[in-house]
Amino acid sequence: MAFSLRQLQYFVAVAENGSVSSAAHILSISQSTVTEALRELELDLGFKLLERHARGADLTLKGHHFLRHARKILGDVADARRALSGSEGAALEGRLALGVTPLVAGYVFSDLLARFRRAFPGVAVEAVEDAGDYLEHLLVGGELDVAVMVLPPGRRSAALQTEPVQVSPYRVWMPLGHPALAEERVSLRDLAEEPHVLLTIDEIAEASEIVWRRLGIRPPVAFRTRSVEAVRSLVATGAGVAVLPDLAYRPWSLEGDKIEARQLAEELPAIEVATAWRRGSPLSPAAAGFLSVAGTRQPARIRHGGAIA
Repeated sequence: MAFSLRQLQYFVAVAENGSVSSAAHILSISQSTVTEALRELELDLGFKLLERHARGADLTLKGHHFLRHARKILGDVADARRALSGSEGAALEGRLALGVTPLVAGYVFSDLLARFRRAFPGVAVEAVEDAGDYLEHLLVGGELDVAVMVLPPGRRSAALQTEPVQVSPYRVWMPLGHPALAEERVSLRDLAEEPHVLLTIDEIAEASEIVWRRLGIRPPVAFRTRSVEAVRSLVATGAGVAVLPDLAYRPWSLEGDKIEARQLAEELPAIEVATAWRRGSPLSPAAAGFLSVAGTRQPARIRHGGAIA
């Protein structure tokens, strides 16, 4: 029996929310319905997608790889429905100058870009990755139409208009077998003597250091890096622990070593990924189309001549 789109939807919901119960609540269906759909999906595929435990469910290595394909299939179907509902997207032409911050480039951008290109194949996209401050400079100067960026917590630029795309809480990453994994929530006080690996992009490292100052601790720093994959490998092999946003979490390093994550006992503001453009500046049809794909606006109706309805 071939798997269904509904089974893929349920699998993605469980993978993104970490448990069958959470996915069932969001989908407004029973847990037994989700469980049965996952069982049938795994039976059809011939391998396990999830490891169930008392706290929820973790992706297996094959489940992690299959998640990318499941998301693509669901995205392709959504794009096909949108394309068949009208021809406005195909008729749109022009250029989109787009900026992304580093974390967005690694974990959000590829999906957004693929969806935009399928919806608006006639638009040429020119994208640049840089720090948020520099992207703001380019937006204000008119060199970029729109950016997708991690917004600094508690700080908003008066020069930019922003709309949220995704909110991601922080969790602490630890290697398999770490003693703190016995707890549902882990306090950074209990990890004060452990080496930490700090990610120095999009102000991620600063978030950890703010909590350290608040708690009056100063853990040893094993390594500072701009690479999430380096953090993943170092944590998985026991070189240190790391505090990172959930959107970057993957349960396996490139070498195939397992990484576990736990919620933090301390309050730490979640990161917000948002679209941004110059406040008061009219949006081009291409920029408006990108915002519709990003999910921050209703799709614009394109009139003849490129005007937005």
